[in-house]
Amino acid sequence: MNFVRNQMPPPPNPQRGQQSSVNLQMAEQELDMITNLFNNILDSCHKKCIQTNYSEGDLNKGEQVCIDRCVAKYFDVNTKVGLQLQKMEKVTAKK
Repeated sequence: MNFVRNQMPPPPNPQRGQQSSVNLQMAEQELDMITNLFNNILDSCHKKCIQTNYSEGDLNKGEQVCIDRCVAKYFDVNTKVGLQLQKMEKVTAKK
């Protein structure tokens, strides 16, 4: 009870709880997708750019450039594929 205005708090809204649950599920799915994307980039670019015999503690200049290019290309392709899938989805939805 709100003693300042002598009012009862509003009753709980069941739809609000359902919406929060949906939002939480969507956030978890998004986190899973981002984690999966990160892990895929890490695996792909590590295999491509870094030799398995580690002779130095830090990346050398060639490895750094390779990693930068690999990540940029991965994001570029991922964005293009996502846009293409959205276009295909819109065409399918119109039918």
